[in-house]
Amino acid sequence: MHLYTKMRNVAGISQTEAQKSADMFMKCRYLDMLTGNKGVVFATGTPISNSLTEMYTLQRYLQFDMLREMNLEHFDQWASIFTEVTSDMELAPEGTGYRMRTRCATFQNLPELMNTFFEVADIKTAESLNLPRPKAHYQAISCEPTEMQKNMVQELSKRADMVRNRVVNPSVDNMLAITNDGRKLGLDQRVINSNLPDEPTSKINVATDNIYNIWETTKEDRLTQVVFCDLSTPSAKNRKEHGFNVYDDVRAKLIAKGIPENEIAFVQDCNTDKKKQQLFSKVRSGAVRVVFGSTEMMGAGTNIQDRLVALHSLDCPWRPSDLQQREGRILRRGNHNKEIYIYKYVTKDTFDAYLYQTIEKKQQFISQIMTEKSPVRTVDDVDQSVLDYAEIKALCVGNPKIKEKMDLEQDLKKLTALQSQYKKNLYRLETSLIKHYPDQITAKERNIANYIADEERLAKGTLAVSEGISPMVIDGKTYRERTVAGEAIQEACRSVDTLEGVKIGSYRGFDLHLSFDMRAKEHRLTSRGGMTYPVTLEGNFSAQGVITRLDNVLDKLPTYIQNEKDSLQNIINQMDAAKVEVAKPFAHEVEMRDKAARVTQLNVELSLDAQKSNVADTGIEAEGSSIDADNLAELTVIDTTHDGRQGASASEVVRVVDAFDKSLIVGDAPLPQSLSGNKPLALDAGDSESTHDKPIQSQEPMSAKQKRNHHDR
Repeated sequence: MHLYTKMRNVAGISQTEAQKSADMFMKCRYLDMLTGNKGVVFATGTPISNSLTEMYTLQRYLQFDMLREMNLEHFDQWASIFTEVTSDMELAPEGTGYRMRTRCATFQNLPELMNTFFEVADIKTAESLNLPRPKAHYQAISCEPTEMQKNMVQELSKRADMVRNRVVNPSVDNMLAITNDGRKLGLDQRVINSNLPDEPTSKINVATDNIYNIWETTKEDRLTQVVFCDLSTPSAKNRKEHGFNVYDDVRAKLIAKGIPENEIAFVQDCNTDKKKQQLFSKVRSGAVRVVFGSTEMMGAGTNIQDRLVALHSLDCPWRPSDLQQREGRILRRGNHNKEIYIYKYVTKDTFDAYLYQTIEKKQQFISQIMTEKSPVRTVDDVDQSVLDYAEIKALCVGNPKIKEKMDLEQDLKKLTALQSQYKKNLYRLETSLIKHYPDQITAKERNIANYIADEERLAKGTLAVSEGISPMVIDGKTYRERTVAGEAIQEACRSVDTLEGVKIGSYRGFDLHLSFDMRAKEHRLTSRGGMTYPVTLEGNFSAQGVITRLDNVLDKLPTYIQNEKDSLQNIINQMDAAKVEVAKPFAHEVEMRDKAARVTQLNVELSLDAQKSNVADTGIEAEGSSIDADNLAELTVIDTTHDGRQGASASEVVRVVDAFDKSLIVGDAPLPQSLSGNKPLALDAGDSESTHDKPIQSQEPMSAKQKRNHHDR
């Protein structure tokens, strides 16, 4: 849906207008005006599939007036409160290049955002609805990497170092390109290069054997399977230029094992909706027993669940909604199987395992948002498809600390949510103790005193009579007969038509007030003392019945008093319980503090591991150097000398200092020349001209005191 914004090319925010979206928006606004914002209902299974910016679009449809009241109807206003916008590299849609993409990277003030959204959102999950679905068995099949894959992963590590050190231009290589190649490598090494060997232990071959075995064991019932793979699809480009794709490879192997070719199908071969529906019908009937497809082409809207017994994910998608859509093809109502199997294939020591952990982390974030629980205050957006340098390095060197770090981060997210709920409950209890409970106790005590006074008033105003009723005064006249008094009330109703009401008389020590409710279209007769005791008078109320109603209400005064006393005691009990709860600390405080400290320690260790690896790769020796690797980034080097030569790099300076330190001890070690040529290292422009022209001579051995003085200088 089109909107006006100063931002350009922000992911999830359309700059063009779709007619159907504009039509829907206008109809929603029209119905809101007619019904007071109560005439529109949306129903969806994935309200947020990729980015939280989609929530703004939903709020425009359903909460436009509220956004206007909050001065957030324009996206720029909304984004300034709830988001932080950044620009990153992304894979181009055609998959052949990269482009800059602006997106909302971080979302903040989530409790306030969700409290607003919950005014129109009633979220029901499958767990809360307890829908009849088959029992799912999840299996992660781990496959050993080949030697070629191990070597390629190490090459990715070197590429990450070069990108981080800005040795290569971002248009030539970047973290997104490395991540994308890591995904391809985890799928099959032949996706990188079709000339590489087909290893029998590869993930593709393991999946092929599993698909065939399930096909063989379920042959009698003609049960079906679905295989998802978003990479290496059977496109004309892959078949022509690369000469290899996973789809054709797996199909050929399945046919060779004995599966008839007509029982295997690719959804990519169906280029029209009609052909797709025909294929899906064959899958439901069991005519096609193994169907391949990508999440985009066989995700939402695909109903093939009738005979599905197994789902195979050969690769990991980036979006949580994609994983949900995959599993939604088999884990849904209408599946005739009581138990199903969902397989995820992972190649060890590649990006596979980490990608699944990443997608699960994203899904947990969305699941936390799409519940009634109190969310954390700030989160990173789920719309991200690139690993950072530290993550890639940890994966490439097989560092087990990265898994520990991710597990701890997930635990901390849960603990943070629990702490947020604890604080929210604590603030509520404190507010109740300070204000609500005292106010309620005061109100109850006042009500009890008024009811007791009314009970005394009733006893004094009620006269013992053998016949008729206690004297009732209506419009200055006294009535002692029930029917006549009721008729007088009926007559008074004909002249009263205001909600405020008027005093028409008295009865049993209480003033009688008569009013008319325009909305309910009925009169109300109220006995007023310290409290009020209303009686509703329908349009055809009887003269005798109205007096009986008044008596019944007033005779229940002892019950009212006891109810108020019980309510007062209940409030006091709640207040005592609240005092106990407020005094309790957060139950997971120690656990949360320990895990946070461990995450901080792991971040330092992972950073040091990456620095050590970087130092080793660039040939810098950490030992014996007077400049450590931690301070390398802070080292400033003069760009040019006054004779125009290029200045030295940081690594050159470290090597010079290191060699110079050693020359103080050895006495005859020459200083290294600049790596850019045979000329001596360029020095500061403030040095004398002769310094640049004359080579630096090795020095005579120094005494221990001279060495210390030299180092001090």
